[in-house]
Amino acid sequence: MFKDKTLLITGGTGSFGNAVLKRFLNTDIKEIRIFSRDEKKQDDMRRLYKNDKIKFYIGDVRDLASIKNAMYSVDYIFHAAALKQVPSCEFFPMEAVKTNIIGTDNVLTAAIEYEVKKVICLSTDKAAYPINAMGISKAMMEKVFVAKSRTVSPDKTVICGTRYGNVMASRGSVIPLFVDQIKSGQPLTVTNPDMTRFLMSLEEAVELVVFAFQNAEAGDIMVQKSPASTIGDLAQAIKELFHVDNEIKIIGTRHGEKLYETLLTKEEYIHSEDMEGFFRVPADKRDLNYDRYFVDGDEQLSTEDEYNSHNTEILNIEQIKEKLLKLDYIKQELEMLKLVDEVAFTK
Repeated sequence: MFKDKTLLITGGTGSFGNAVLKRFLNTDIKEIRIFSRDEKKQDDMRRLYKNDKIKFYIGDVRDLASIKNAMYSVDYIFHAAALKQVPSCEFFPMEAVKTNIIGTDNVLTAAIEYEVKKVICLSTDKAAYPINAMGISKAMMEKVFVAKSRTVSPDKTVICGTRYGNVMASRGSVIPLFVDQIKSGQPLTVTNPDMTRFLMSLEEAVELVVFAFQNAEAGDIMVQKSPASTIGDLAQAIKELFHVDNEIKIIGTRHGEKLYETLLTKEEYIHSEDMEGFFRVPADKRDLNYDRYFVDGDEQLSTEDEYNSHNTEILNIEQIKEKLLKLDYIKQELEMLKLVDEVAFTK
């Protein structure tokens, strides 16, 4: 479906944008457009890939005009631009609103005007039962794209989304933090060892988006089933992989953190479609005539459970290590450590 097509990635200089490039660059896709406000990262990518299929556009999703400059002749969009760090959004919630909510509306407005065939908006598990500004802004982003999907004919533009858990070793995530602390001989700082988080690789995150492109209908939210681990076991697994004995220091939860994350709320789980390794959450098709919904309730709601990082498959330390060893980032860091040890030994 991507043959001779043009793909636009907003926030394309981030971890996800780079993973998409690796996935599609050597296929028969016509063009991949990287849209972001970071000229330094764009220049780094330009030098790294040196590929004429990649085109770079400086702009900001907060600015509708700059998005339109990159939108002509685009067939598909991965909308990944977002403010993602929980503490940052707690202290600057209006910035999260501008990027995650208004920015999404701008992207979709431009996509509809230019009749882009399909738009996938990337969301997060923090949007389900949100308690922090980042999650709340992402939950509103989901409401925006579901509402927007109702305003356009799916024959012209299909708007849908994905929701996924923690992407392992992505920018700002805990795994690179633990590795940096190991390399500098510091304690591994754990907020709460019993806290659980879904574990998904960047490649799996890309495959979820591809699955959404192939299967999602207007207004759908697609969710990939994922295993999880406790943060304490994740820290221990990394220690064992690097053969170190750094202290694990409990520092307490940060601003706006949850004990566990939810990928499907109880309300969504009832209406979701199980698609083997994925869930499809269809958009609520009811209109504003609410009177008929006050008469009959939904008895199923009181018996169903949500899908969260406490009740999914919980990996043990050996399973976590096996998953970590599949990450290019961990492979590279272990190789660097091996080279350093070899140099030290020869001296």
